Amino acid sequence: MTAAAQEPTAAHPRFAEAVDKLGLDDLLSQVRRFPEATRTAAEAAAAIGCDQSEICKSLIFAADGVPVLVLMDGASRVDLDLVRQELGAEKVTRADADVVRETTGYAIGGVPPFGHRTKTRVLADRSLLDHDIVWAAAGTPYSVFPMNPRTLVHHAGGTLADVRERRA
Repeated sequence: MTAAAQEPTAAHPRFAEAVDKLGLDDLLSQVRRFPEATRTAAEAAAAIGCDQSEICKSLIFAADGVPVLVLMDGASRVDLDLVRQELGAEKVTRADADVVRETTGYAIGGVPPFGHRTKTRVLADRSLLDHDIVWAAAGTPYSVFPMNPRTLVHHAGGTLADVRERRA
């Protein structure tokens, strides 16, 4: 693992406040801040020294215009048709940067799985459960934290679903 700061200030203040409200007192001490961006799953995996599938991506989509958060392992892509079917929506599209910031309070590349500005529906792909620990953004494009995926899905208020693209 590369050197990273381990101070409580490594997390975004909104995320730190959410962690405190959830009673996850020890989580902030586990946040890692890197000098290089961990904005993408590949960047985060390289910085942490883990497999890309051990990264939990927090992605915002619009289902019939309503924001929805999809938690996906970093090595996979979201299948929009599967999300549409899971939600019973007519149309699902990727949300633009303004919608992501408005919905979550964070910029793309730093969106954590919980601690958002607004309450949204959350789908968590079952592939996250293939790991004992996954790493997710802590509210900035430079910070991540480790968590058991079942615990992460619970705190995100997520519903487990199969929404990843199947490789041909």
